[in-house]
Formats: sequence, C-alpha cells, structure tokens
Amino acid sequence: MADPPDEKAKAKRLARAIASDISLYNDAKIVKSIEQDNFFDALADELSEGRELYRRRVSAELYAQTNYFERAVVDVILKLKAKVRSKIW
Repeated sequence: MADPPDEKAKAKRLARAIASDISLYNDAKIVKSIEQDNFFDALADELSEGRELYRRRVSAELYAQTNYFERAVVDVILKLKAKVRSKIW
C-alpha cells in the first residue's frame, strides 16, 4: 500500500527537523569536519541517532522506499555550510 502524499510531506518535514537539530547542536563539529573532509565519520554517531529516530517515526514502507533523511542531511546541513573552506568543493 502506497503512503499518502500527506505522509510523505510529514516524513520530509521530520527528516529536515532532525537534520536541523543535528546542525544546531553540532555546528563547530560540522564546520571542523567539513574543513577536514571527514564529515560522515566525525558525525557518524549523531547521524546514526538521527536516522534511527527518523526510522522509528515513519512507516517501514516509506523508510525503505525513500531517502528523505539523507537528502535532509545534504540540504539542511551540508548545503548551508557551503561557505566553509574545504578541499572537497
């Protein structure tokens, strides 16, 4: 059974809210990890915790079929830190 569009919108908002919290509470760590090109390693615990929270709050089908949390990490955390000097961009 497909998830209704409203459920998808809620899941996207939840993913963005979780990513926003990660960004808010780990700003210095995020900046340092981007500068050192180890973002995913440095924030592995925070991202794992956020992903698990997201997984618990959306349907199993929606979680399996979408990448909303990963997209939120890129859009909410990394994209907003694009001005941080890094050899990766």
